[in-house]
Amino acid sequence: MRLEHLKLVIKNISDLTETHHMNLSRLNPYIFRTLLVLGIMGMASATFAGEEEVKRLSEPVAVTSSHEFFGAMLPDTGTPLSLGDVVKNNDKYQDQEVLLATRIAKVCQKKGCFFVAQDGSATARVSFKDYGFFIPTDSGGKDVVLLGTFSRKSVSKEEAEHYAKDLGETAEPSPERFQYSIVASAVKIPRS
Repeated sequence: MRLEHLKLVIKNISDLTETHHMNLSRLNPYIFRTLLVLGIMGMASATFAGEEEVKRLSEPVAVTSSHEFFGAMLPDTGTPLSLGDVVKNNDKYQDQEVLLATRIAKVCQKKGCFFVAQDGSATARVSFKDYGFFIPTDSGGKDVVLLGTFSRKSVSKEEAEHYAKDLGETAEPSPERFQYSIVASAVKIPRS
């Protein structure tokens, strides 16, 4: 890919000189070097930006010096539970709103429309209320606090394949028949 970009830069410089009826051998060496350096810098930024482009399809509702809030602000009171405790006591929290502290293990790379929360071996798929907001696709690995409704629900083979594809992975041959799920109305994410 880098070689293709370099060839393109050289071709563009060559086309520029032909368009303006210039002979490269008569081109001011300073101008030629400047054009070449600018072309290589453009090539480098295109190469590094490439396929790891961060998608931010929602603006935060609030920003502090340390965090961004997506969806809504979190309540001023309450102590966040851990995902591990909620999963361990899933019957108690079924269909209940929970304030939760967790780590983002993986984020949907297409839009940031869901993420996989993880606390040790406990995991939950977190989506967003009414599909009303998304999180940045580079949020993986961050510790977040969220407010949402917890549930344990069945997952079809097709759903498992769809979720895996959005994460940039392949689905497991025999996925679990259920998953823990949280529909979040607010997420607090540390700023990078």
